Amino acid sequence: MIEDFLNSHNFNLLQIILVTIGYVMPLPLAYFAVKLWHHYRQERFIAGIKWVLLEIQVPRDVIKSPAAMELILSNAFYHKSKKGFWEQYIIGAPWLWFSLEIASINGKVHFYVRTPTRLRDLVETQIYAQYPQAKVVEVEDYALNVPQYKKDGDWSMWGCEFNKAKADFLPVRTYRDMDEMDSGTKEEYKIDPITPVVEYLGSLPEGQQLWIQIIIRQNIKTYHSHKTGKHVDFYDATYEYIEHMLAPYTRTQKNDDGNTMGMDMRTPDPLKNLVKVMVENASLIHFDCGIRVVTLSDNRLCSDDQFMNLRRNARLLFRQYAQPNINEFNRVNSTQFDAPWSDPTGLALTKYKKRTLDFYRMRTFFHPPLQNSTEYPEVLSQFFPSGAPKIFVMSTRELATVFHFPGMVSETPSFKRLESKIAKPPTNLPL
Repeated sequence: MIEDFLNSHNFNLLQIILVTIGYVMPLPLAYFAVKLWHHYRQERFIAGIKWVLLEIQVPRDVIKSPAAMELILSNAFYHKSKKGFWEQYIIGAPWLWFSLEIASINGKVHFYVRTPTRLRDLVETQIYAQYPQAKVVEVEDYALNVPQYKKDGDWSMWGCEFNKAKADFLPVRTYRDMDEMDSGTKEEYKIDPITPVVEYLGSLPEGQQLWIQIIIRQNIKTYHSHKTGKHVDFYDATYEYIEHMLAPYTRTQKNDDGNTMGMDMRTPDPLKNLVKVMVENASLIHFDCGIRVVTLSDNRLCSDDQFMNLRRNARLLFRQYAQPNINEFNRVNSTQFDAPWSDPTGLALTKYKKRTLDFYRMRTFFHPPLQNSTEYPEVLSQFFPSGAPKIFVMSTRELATVFHFPGMVSETPSFKRLESKIAKPPTNLPL
């Protein structure tokens, strides 16, 4: 029938290809048009959001474990909501995000939180609820005090991102894995996992800066299900991952009709702890996360060797959170090219460093420019790295381990703490 139709209309191969393209092309064009419209509306909405940078001045007598930060993350930063077609594609409203930051400026360590102004009161009250002796103050953005990177300028710069080396369902090492972090343990015996980070940041000399940025939002990342063919959330994907991992150790019982009657899953001893950790992690609240690190060195005050040492050491800031048999942090999107053919002129590296610094200043992660929102194929990425931010998922427990206020066990001299306590006035004062 098709041959008779083609013979009667005298179609040649070129005409068939052109006609096919004419009918098929509207589909991908419509898809890209929707993507462009969505991106445009989101950019318009994001441009109207007002932000505030808050510095948390930590009191000297912090005796709480990172569990206190878990409550702050759950109550102040987790805003679970669903957005319909009108909100997403017509209004362009994104899910709000926050930035948790630790910065060393000339060896002085600071803790910051960047939040939309409309949520400032909520963030402050939740911090005071767990750390009543702390002080939260609005400050100017420290990231704007350094000039934009120039190839032969006065500042050297290097940056990178960190994500999980393995699947999101596998947690990194948390404070709960350290028995010495229990609330009942005496302060002098505690081993705080953030202390090595604060200690190193406090050792930087004049002219060097190191910024750590952890950008978070409620978990909306989805995963492809091999069982249903649909996209599922983090919890369903975790249990499917466990089932797939234990498939060789699972026996399925079927009746005469071939229907499944039951399953006998026998977890081998080496995998029991892994399954337990994954199940426990799945029961927590989760955030989509992105971690970015930027190092800066004033060439007028510091030598090239000092900058190279700063750059090398910044790669190891998260090594204490590694569980090699489960998961660890992996360095990605570094501002460097390992292959000589990737950037023979050096111009691409300059552009890459400027973009990384701009992304840090704008706290860009979940909504990058359109050209950086898609990962290029492996072959092209060897020559033209897209620099698309690597988003991964962490639980409140993992986040609280990476970002919390160090206890009294941290004695870094350049880490400024509040010496005096802040107390409320008596309630019986005369009006």
